[in-house]
Amino acid sequence: MEQRKIDRINELARLSRSRSLTDAEKAEQTSLRREYLEAVRNNFKSTLESIKFTERNDKSC
Repeated sequence: MEQRKIDRINELARLSRSRSLTDAEKAEQTSLRREYLEAVRNNFKSTLESIKFTERNDKSC
């Protein structure tokens, strides 16, 4: 995800603490959060898929 979008998510979060967001801002925040979570999920999935397990030769485990 682009840094400018992450910055916008943070900006909207700060705004929501000081005042109510407009309907357009709420919609934008929801959309950006969904996009962010999808990127995090894809990154996590990719990381998990790249893990390779090996057996230990040590019989005492």
